[in-house]
Amino acid sequence: MSQSDNRVYLFDTTLRDGAQTQGVDFSIADKVAIAEALDRIGVDYIEAGWPGANPTDDGFFADPPKFARARLTAFGMTRRPGRSADNDPGLAAMLGAGTKAVCMVGKTWDFHVDVALEISHDENVAMIAESIAMAKKRGVEEVMFDCEHFFDGYKANPDYALRCAKAAYDVGARWVVLCDTNGGTLPGDIERITGEVVKHIPGKNLGIHCHNDTENAVANSLAAVRAGVRQVQGTINGLGERCGNANLVALIPSLMLKMGFDTGIAREELEHLTHLSRMLDDRLHLPSNRSAAYVGERAFAHKGGLHVSAVEKDPRTYEHIEPGIVGNARHIVVSDQAGRSNILARFREIGLEIDANAPEVPKLLDLIKQRENEGYAYDGAEASFELLARRALGHVPEYFRVESYRATVERRDGKTVSEGTVRLRVDGQEIHSVGTGNSFSGPINGGLKVGVVTDSVSM
Repeated sequence: MSQSDNRVYLFDTTLRDGAQTQGVDFSIADKVAIAEALDRIGVDYIEAGWPGANPTDDGFFADPPKFARARLTAFGMTRRPGRSADNDPGLAAMLGAGTKAVCMVGKTWDFHVDVALEISHDENVAMIAESIAMAKKRGVEEVMFDCEHFFDGYKANPDYALRCAKAAYDVGARWVVLCDTNGGTLPGDIERITGEVVKHIPGKNLGIHCHNDTENAVANSLAAVRAGVRQVQGTINGLGERCGNANLVALIPSLMLKMGFDTGIAREELEHLTHLSRMLDDRLHLPSNRSAAYVGERAFAHKGGLHVSAVEKDPRTYEHIEPGIVGNARHIVVSDQAGRSNILARFREIGLEIDANAPEVPKLLDLIKQRENEGYAYDGAEASFELLARRALGHVPEYFRVESYRATVERRDGKTVSEGTVRLRVDGQEIHSVGTGNSFSGPINGGLKVGVVTDSVSM
């Protein structure tokens, strides 16, 4: 395969498709920050929104960030039925955004043409061709056409679906993107149908856009690339309407590390993937998917004793890549499933040097299993494990000991008051502390008065 054939272009639609995720609402500042992060890592196209659709997108395109590597892309529709391409407000708004690339969507399923648009098949083809021709006439350097519901359309009427796609290509579309809009097609059909399309439109001009309604968006995208397409569309962390879009965070390393394709991202830049994934979650106040492939906290976590022992000898036994390549890290989990290898590995992580045959190791392992049987959980509680381990090894001084404590709540002068009393032993001396507060904040809000106990009187 030549170098050009081996290049896959990455098209990110997080800021447009991802914005359709339930519970996600981007501000202009969010869009700018995310777009700049995508540009830094080396994504080829950033589809930032739909000009004219809402004030946020209009505000973004009015003053977009400057990219060093990516090409900013505006999204929109082909002209509407009954309007000319030079007299359609939606088309005018997209072309008026001033971007060097645009991506427009149109129907390619005859069912939608008949039922949704209620126009002739010829009129729909004309809408596609005339809209793309208008964009080229207005000086747009790269015009992309999203073939909406292409795979459903191809299954129903392959000749018409291909006719729509060819209409876009024949008038100069740089990319003709095959969309599994319902997300219901499986990898075998994606690869077979894409292979048929490649006979009519070169793979270097074809893209793939998959939704995740059967949990196959990433697999479908990889199948399409295997069949010949050279642009992949998706979102960071798989954001998107319903079940989401193809997850670029999984697609990018799979394309590069598993299939050997080149992208605009250098291999050493892959280490920024984990940060990019978590940055998006932080920006949206969403919990990160701890089980996410490649970048999740659990992606390289090892809990079973036999697994840990094998990984310690050779990570390739249970890790499909070196975690650091994508900016992640190996994590050895301590729990009731753990063995000696888990304990020793965790000791190394927290900087504890101990002989593997030291008697404290099996004792600590038994203690952990006993504690977890009682309801404690050290899986994910690293600090608690470290304190437990250091205490078992005698590394934690006893700074103080709580001898007793008492808390009461009473009605006093028309107010509900809480009072706390605690007796501590510090450096051989008994300390007595009393504090009062309201019933909502508790005794601490009143401040504890500490003194040495002498004849049971607080001094």
